[in-house]
Amino acid sequence: MVPPVDHPLRAALTNEVHARPFAALRTPARISHVAMLSGEGGAAADRAHLDALLDRCGRKRPAADANHVFEDCGGFRLKWERHTEFCSWTVFVDGTAASPFATPAIETVPADWLAELPGSRLVAIHAAVERVEGPSAVDDLARHFEPEFMAGSAVSGGGAEVWTDFRIHADGFGRVLVRDRALKPRQAGRLVQRLLEIETYRMMALLALPVAREVGPTISAADRELVAITAAMHNLGGLGDERRLLSKLTGLAAEVERVTAQSSYRFGAARAYAALVERRIGELREERIEGVQTIAEFMDRRLAPALRTCAATAERLEAIAARLQRAGDLLRSRVDIALEAQNQALLASMDRRAQLQLRLQATVEGLSVAAISYYVVGLIGYAAKALEKGGVAVHPEIATGVAIPFVVLAVWTLVRRARRHIGERAPSSRER
Repeated sequence: MVPPVDHPLRAALTNEVHARPFAALRTPARISHVAMLSGEGGAAADRAHLDALLDRCGRKRPAADANHVFEDCGGFRLKWERHTEFCSWTVFVDGTAASPFATPAIETVPADWLAELPGSRLVAIHAAVERVEGPSAVDDLARHFEPEFMAGSAVSGGGAEVWTDFRIHADGFGRVLVRDRALKPRQAGRLVQRLLEIETYRMMALLALPVAREVGPTISAADRELVAITAAMHNLGGLGDERRLLSKLTGLAAEVERVTAQSSYRFGAARAYAALVERRIGELREERIEGVQTIAEFMDRRLAPALRTCAATAERLEAIAARLQRAGDLLRSRVDIALEAQNQALLASMDRRAQLQLRLQATVEGLSVAAISYYVVGLIGYAAKALEKGGVAVHPEIATGVAIPFVVLAVWTLVRRARRHIGERAPSSRER
């Protein structure tokens, strides 16, 4: 049997669902996670820096199109992920120290290599996983965090507790403590990965907030100008005023379009990142610890208002763009109506001019008949005189007088036929 031909993307699409697997963690463990904002054009620099570390560790470089690497570098394990806008570096070290955050995992990474990470640091977290029995004493944990910002909950069906404060501490890193009660290695790996992603995607979503604050005054100014333009439409003096107002409206629309182009990607990305944060929090399956806010509650109080601000700003941009479109259509309609009125007046003027030309033509036609008849009758008179001199019995005056009505009638008939012939040929000439 000859197998069917595979689609060229079959293997890639099948492997996509297995991309970025969770790391298995054995308790106790220490983790350091850094997310560097390197932009869409920073993939080459990120990959080169990864290759440099793998070369130092004596490890094989991954495929050129790989966007995920998990490698044992001897004293630590490294998980590298390349995303659209940022690159994440996660270091895993087995074992624990006297204090969960006393000896961070990242200290096992070469310092000179670490100092040259491409991009700018947006997220930095130290996480610790430790084995415990029974519930935690909140007062004992407070020494690792800022108590007024602490958030914690039981997760994974009660298999662990998670504690954090979403703050940057003196070393420049945030802190996450996982107290493992009954997690399996894969469960622990998934839990830590979700916690790191929550903080990373939260920060990526919040990148839209400064953009919203920056474009807010521009939107307000554009809104006021649009109101003024709309009000001015009621007191336009003529076509010149309408054109000037349309020019202002076009300039305002261009400015709003510029702001929209600069911010739409950021607002769209914020919605996508916020959805990921919400999904990762749901996957934690949090259960409340008495007297402590959960991670979901913290996000609802702190992240949600910022995201609503971004969403409202995006909606304002869309609304003002739609209003500008309607105002532009209305003003263009007024200009079109004014131009149509001008065209009608011009056509009426042309019609009157054509009627005058017809009258003038009729007058000229009568004069032409009289002039031609005069010359023809004169010629007949000369001919009659010549015949009289030649001996022919012709009286020139009588002959001339008798010829006048016949000549006038003949000339008038010829002129009428010539004009009718020209009139009949005119339409066919236009068609050609």
